[in-house]
Amino acid sequence: MKTIAALQATVTAASLDFEPSAAELDAIELEMPLIRAEINLLDAEIMTIDRPANELDVRRVRRARNRVMAARRDLTNRTSALTGGAA
Repeated sequence: MKTIAALQATVTAASLDFEPSAAELDAIELEMPLIRAEINLLDAEIMTIDRPANELDVRRVRRARNRVMAARRDLTNRTSALTGGAA
């Protein structure tokens, strides 16, 4: 009978040897503008968590949301052009 610890060590050692492929890195690079826009939106929302939002905060969050929507639109258009699909 094998112990669980021995099985866990085998699984963990094998799973740490993999790195992202070039295709996966390219996909991340393609999505990076959207990721940055979502981070900026999150930062703007975090600033308003512990205090009432003033007019400047409302504008900051609205602009960040607009940037996220624009980045999503651009990403969707780019991926549609790459795959050649039409909606």
